[in-house]
Amino acid sequence: MSDRITLKAGDGTVAVISSSGAEPVSWQVGGREYLWNGDPAHWNRHAPWLFPVVGASSGGVVRVDGTAYPMAQHGFARDLPFAIVSQSDDTVTLRLTESEATRARYPYPFQLDITTRVGPAHLDFEIWIENTGETALPYALGFHPAFPWPFAGGERKAGGGYAVEFEHPERAMAPEVGDGGLLLRQERPFPLEGRILPLDPDLFAEAIVLRDAASARMRFTAPDGSAIRMNVSDFPHLAIWTKPTAPFLSLECWTGYADWAGFDGDLTDRDSQRLIAPGQRARHGVSLTLEGPRS
Repeated sequence: MSDRITLKAGDGTVAVISSSGAEPVSWQVGGREYLWNGDPAHWNRHAPWLFPVVGASSGGVVRVDGTAYPMAQHGFARDLPFAIVSQSDDTVTLRLTESEATRARYPYPFQLDITTRVGPAHLDFEIWIENTGETALPYALGFHPAFPWPFAGGERKAGGGYAVEFEHPERAMAPEVGDGGLLLRQERPFPLEGRILPLDPDLFAEAIVLRDAASARMRFTAPDGSAIRMNVSDFPHLAIWTKPTAPFLSLECWTGYADWAGFDGDLTDRDSQRLIAPGQRARHGVSLTLEGPRS
């Protein structure tokens, strides 16, 4: 397809990036696929970028200076075409800037650059957000990749040998998710064992959201000891999500999160939304690594 960009590393690792949303749609190591295939029977995406909000917005709108603008869950960047800024055998930089389509939902000038680089068993991303306007730019950014579950033997069930391992012990409580994906102030426990969350499809009636996580690394581990590792830079919130019957697991990193139920304030007052001063930039990073099985 003409909107697909293929990147290759020296060891044969291959990634395919769509110019629509700058979304990775394939990551193959040793001829095996490690990104979710986008089967619409379960979830028709692979690894979308989330901007300028993460999660649901109260009433399906964001408010700027008293005016309500329609805002879909996770924003609009994942559904818009990005332009190619530069490209080589192993790297591509894609850019989204303000347009009539974005101003109808988000009345701010901006420039969003996403550089994707493939390396041996690696898929790395550098993201720059620039405020090209004359007032503060409120934004949230997220990455939402999904991976096959199982990806290396074992089964997708409780006791099937799969787990998520965090870099540091985390608080084993997550906000409940209410109608329309809005967060509730009530919390629910999840069965974290120190740094390890044994996976069970029944855990995921809703996403497990870790606000202000201690960890900057998560590992999706298989029974043979192999793992898909996600390292993040300046993404303070993490999430784990799937659908109870879907054969994938999503590891997510966010700078912001959904509105709290009942919020009706300005976008600049949204909890965890960040502000960039005019003429300034913000940088974020993500790295995916495939780790081999234990010897």
